[in-house]
Amino acid sequence: MTEIASPYISHPRITVLAVQPGNPPFRIVEIDGDVIGEAKNFTDVLMAAAAYGIVVHDADDPDVVRWVGGDKLTWRLR
Repeated sequence: MTEIASPYISHPRITVLAVQPGNPPFRIVEIDGDVIGEAKNFTDVLMAAAAYGIVVHDADDPDVVRWVGGDKLTWRLR
């Protein structure tokens, strides 16, 4: 018997990568696969999304934002 994989795979438009060292620390933000800049806090992510016409109603929804290396509250190196 062959197992069928789910046809649904989440590909959110916004990806926020892990915290990078800096003063202050920052996270790289990608929209539609393109690096668009750095975010130093959650507000920066929302502003970047808005600049690309994306309204984020639920930043915890993995279909909206993919958080790598932490969630929306992670802005310091671990």
